[in-house]
Amino acid sequence: MVHSKVVCGAPSIYLDFVRSKLDAKFGVAAQNCYKVAKGAFTGEISPVMIKDCGVNWVILGHSERRHVFGESDELIGQKTAHALESGLSVIACIGEKLDEREGGITEKVVFAQTKVIADNVKDWSKVVLAYEPVWAIGTGKTASPQQAQEVHDKLRGWLKANVSEAVASSVRIIYGGSVTGATCKELASQKDVDGFLVGGASLKPEIIEIINAKL
Repeated sequence: MVHSKVVCGAPSIYLDFVRSKLDAKFGVAAQNCYKVAKGAFTGEISPVMIKDCGVNWVILGHSERRHVFGESDELIGQKTAHALESGLSVIACIGEKLDEREGGITEKVVFAQTKVIADNVKDWSKVVLAYEPVWAIGTGKTASPQQAQEVHDKLRGWLKANVSEAVASSVRIIYGGSVTGATCKELASQKDVDGFLVGGASLKPEIIEIINAKL
């Protein structure tokens, strides 16, 4: 029987609470962490703190971290390296903005973002790639299943050429961007869409449909 792996990405102040309440079969993720274990970085959280809460996942490079808080590809790469060295699994986010898609540079943008992440990964079994077109996040716009599949397929091709065929075929590439109960089935039917990074719909009953979309 096929099972979906479910990871709940909670705000940092609730990580301990969420981990204590959720059944052990569900993973829990922090939504961000910093690139070093300790030091004078007031307000940041480290992978060690996350692990202290019994949490084993972290989301890095989310589009809001990149575009609202100005995190660079380089910083996200450093965070990825440190999180993995500290024993966390990483959901690493990549994706283009609307002007980049309309300018025809989607591939250039997501390949550059992926390269910086890949340069900092030794064990790909601990990494999930999340493709989230920024223009489709919280806007009600969703990339069409064909648009999502096209980018996921190209990402696999990049991994095959630049990392290895084994990693390209085994790494999970999930889609994020206004995923709902209404859109999840057709998206999930695409060959290279391995799951979802869900925002607003995760707080609604339709999350059950989304979790089961690939089954």
